[in-house]
Formats: sequence, C-alpha cells, structure tokens
Amino acid sequence: MNTTLYIIAGVRTPFTRIGTDLAELCASDLGRHVTAALLAQTGIDPGELSEVIFGCVGQPADAVNLSRVIALRAGVPPHVPAATVHRNCASGMEAITSAHQRMCTGHGDLFIVGGTESMSNYPLLYRHSAVAKFTELAKAKSTTDRMLSIANFRPADFTPVAGLKLGLSDPISGLNMGETAEVLANEFDISREAQDAFAQHSQHKARHARKYFNEEIEPIHHQGKTYALDNGIRENSSIEKLRQLKPVFDPKSGTVTPGNSSQITDGAVALLVGTEQRAEQLGIEPLGRLIDYAYTGCDPKRMGLGPVKAIRAANARSGLTLEDADLVEINEAFAAQVLAVLKGLGDEKYAERAGLESPLGEIPDEKLNRYGGAIALGHPVGATGARLVLTALKQLKQTGGKRALATLCVGGGQGAALWLERI
Repeated sequence: MNTTLYIIAGVRTPFTRIGTDLAELCASDLGRHVTAALLAQTGIDPGELSEVIFGCVGQPADAVNLSRVIALRAGVPPHVPAATVHRNCASGMEAITSAHQRMCTGHGDLFIVGGTESMSNYPLLYRHSAVAKFTELAKAKSTTDRMLSIANFRPADFTPVAGLKLGLSDPISGLNMGETAEVLANEFDISREAQDAFAQHSQHKARHARKYFNEEIEPIHHQGKTYALDNGIRENSSIEKLRQLKPVFDPKSGTVTPGNSSQITDGAVALLVGTEQRAEQLGIEPLGRLIDYAYTGCDPKRMGLGPVKAIRAANARSGLTLEDADLVEINEAFAAQVLAVLKGLGDEKYAERAGLESPLGEIPDEKLNRYGGAIALGHPVGATGARLVLTALKQLKQTGGKRALATLCVGGGQGAALWLERI
C-alpha cells in the first residue's frame, strides 16, 4: 500500500491586500484560476484525478462545497468528487494531509489540493434582532401587519456586523487574534522593538525574493489588467516608519501594530499530489514528498504557541530534529507570535511556558523564513498552509537543500507541522 505522498507540482495566485487587486474575485474564482493553471501546466487529464480538496475558512454562502464549484469551473469532469476542508489557518495543510490519508487507505492516488480565501468578500451580517424583525415582516400578510412590522425596526438594526471581525475572534477565550499576540508578547518578554525588527527583516527578505516568487505565481488577468505581484511587500519599509504605527489591540500599553502583524489578504494555492507511481506515469519530476506531520492543540488564549507542540509531535513521528531542517517556514501571524515560538523551542526559561519539558533546539535566522513571511506577503487564511509547503519545496530546489519544516499556529488553539523532503 502506498504511504508516501508526493507533491508533484504547484502554483499560486499573487497574494494581494484586502480591498485591492483581487477584491472583485471571489474565493471560487481564485481557486478556479490556480486549478486551471495547474492542469494546463502539468498537462494531466483531469478525468484521472481521484478527488479535489481545497481548504477555505470564510466559505461563501453561494458556494457551500467550494471545492466542487472550483473543480467544475476549472474543467474537472463531474465524475471526480470534491470536498472542502476547514481547520482555520491550517486549512491549506489539512487539504494536503487529507489527500495523504485517502491515499493511505486506498481511496485515491492523484489529487489536486490547496487553499483559497477572499477576505475582501467576507460578508456583512445582520444582527439576530434584525433577522427576527425581517422574518416577521416576511410573514406579514396585510398592509397593516407589514406597517406594524416595519415600525419595529430601529437604526441599529441596519448596522451590519463584519464577518471578518467575527472570524478573527475566538469565542472560547473571548480574544481576537491580535489580543492573543499581546498575551504572548507579555508572557515571553517580547518588546515592541524586537517585533518591529522582525517585521522589517521579513519585508527585506521578501523584497529580495520576488524573482523566486515569480516561479510560484500564475498571473491573473482581470478586466484588462494583469496582476502578477504580491502587493503587500513594502518597498520602502523601514524601522522608523514601523515605529510610528500605533498598537491596535491594546492602545494604551500594547506592542502589536499593523506593521508587525500579518496582512489581511486574498489568494489561492493549488498543488498536484499523489503516489510515486502516478508521478512516474505522468513523467513529472516531483517537487518533493511529505515525510510526516502532526496537528496538536493548545490554549486558545495562547494560540500562537501552536507550532511548538506540533513540531515536537512531528519530530517524534518522523524521527527528525530541528537540526535536520535545511530551512524552516513558520507562518508569521504576528511577529510576537513567531518570536514566542522561537523562545519556546530554544530557551530553557521559556520552553516550560510553551508546554515543553525541555527545549527542542534553536532555529538559526539563516534557516527561518528565508523569503520573508506573512507580515510581508499576507495571510489568506485558508491558503497559507499550502503556500508554506509550495514555497518551502521551491526553496529546497533552488538552494539544493534536502529537508524543510513548515508550521503554523491555528486560531482557536492548535498547531500544525509538516516535514517535507526534496526528491
């Protein structure tokens, strides 16, 4: 039985800030684009696919099984099934590991997987009180009843609730994601200066990696314009400019700002994955293979520490250590969050706070997010996990490295970690 999943090929859209270049395209549009591009790039017969699996966090109401809509619109024939998965920020990774689990149980040997997110198109919602009044209005049969129903409305009923704000808040801890980063900044003694320095370094690395991102990106042509660049990269970013930004989650004493946080972004990623035999039959040299992976849980209030225990679990499953990684991709949800993870992994004083009995090891700067991360590139939540895998494998090929570790924290208090290997 096949147990090794090969990542055969992959593409992504440019990642663009909310309300900008890709705002008019919905999540299914973005997913369709990368799926069609991947089919064209590889030349495979889409009828040979076992399944299409995409991750998405803000799943649109008009495409409730988003993967099915993406697949059919991209030209995948109706007999190929599709499923949409959701593990918050790890949804793109969940799509990959779901394909692996299907393959291991004999339920397929060739899949398109990935993630898509249009954060620009998260809906504005009516409050429950307003919905009840609209329901009563719809039930009204006479003119008098309708007028009485209308009279019950108040101006507040027409003030929408932002779906994006709800989605970025945790109902268990009562904190939004930025507030959880403030918790870590305080508990792990991470200064504003350290966060801004990390953010500036991310921008610097991303600016110098544009030529490598061109190998990942499939440009989008829309209404006479071509979009081919990640537009969150700040060409003129500086420490001085970052210092001028005010904290947004704790205005009085906080340290987390828009400049040292990930950007709210639109984007999609598609990967062709399958067995070694299928890769050989297709005649495509794979980007790499999945060695092993782990998902773990943590305190939702400290959700940013998710990678720490996930890395420990993935290491135990794979027999690998941090020293075995030629490069490490940690999603930059917040600078404070990544810095807390690094302390939790490598500093004996902080390892216990992160839930470890002893440190796992340090990650040298030259191995970490060598092309920058979500602070510069953005974090389209359903797509990021797949982007980390694609970027890591492309880097291994470009640098001649052998192994990569890709990991991220997950809203609600989870962590995901994947070990990858270049063939």
